[in-house]
Amino acid sequence: MCDSKLCTHAQPVTRRRFLQSSAAFALAATASAGLGAMASVPVHAAGLPKPENAVSPDEAIQRLKEGNQRYVSGVMKRHDFSHERKALAGGQNPYAAILGCADSRVAPEYTFDSGRGDLFVTRVAGNFINADMLGSLEYAVAVLSVPAILVLGHEKCGAIAAAVKAITNHAQYPGHIETLVAALTPSVKQVSQQKTDLLEAAIEQNIRNNVTALSAQSDIIRKAHQAGSLRIVGGIYRLATGKVDFLA
Repeated sequence: MCDSKLCTHAQPVTRRRFLQSSAAFALAATASAGLGAMASVPVHAAGLPKPENAVSPDEAIQRLKEGNQRYVSGVMKRHDFSHERKALAGGQNPYAAILGCADSRVAPEYTFDSGRGDLFVTRVAGNFINADMLGSLEYAVAVLSVPAILVLGHEKCGAIAAAVKAITNHAQYPGHIETLVAALTPSVKQVSQQKTDLLEAAIEQNIRNNVTALSAQSDIIRKAHQAGSLRIVGGIYRLATGKVDFLA
């Protein structure tokens, strides 16, 4: 990962280097009056690896919707990596970040008909916030200046189905699967009394909870959202059609 505004030559980013850089960035941001000061710095699209990605939050969401429409219709753009790779070797400026599920049937780059360098994607089974996901998305907001975050769930999510069984049948799971399930059970409990399909209701509730959690658990994300430089939305991927229904 490289801040296109701060460096011109990309270097391999190890976990140690990322943590060191994040700590240094946090101190610098605090010393310069925080994220609000960063947000006031003008962005010059011409100097970015992909100038077309310098869009407003509303434009970013609309671009996701239009890309999904192309994907559903089967009329997708031709993405030429050979044309993009030189610019992307020097940095990145994605137009949106995705918090998605690890399910192999849901690939955000395909789902939104996006090219390389367009989406900053984080994935974990059940598409929920933990420390690693939150840190990655804070990087996307504070360093890469993404204008939109989409929490993307999907129908028939196996991770949330496991959480449903843990509550309704007292199911237990081996290894760290139990930890994952524990993170998802609060969303299931919230809708357990509804007279609807419990799994589908829990999938939607989990998305909504994590949209809220992004701002609640991160000063960086909350300040960007309050400043109007970031939108956070949720969506459900329909397995049979590929359509993403954006939540109101």
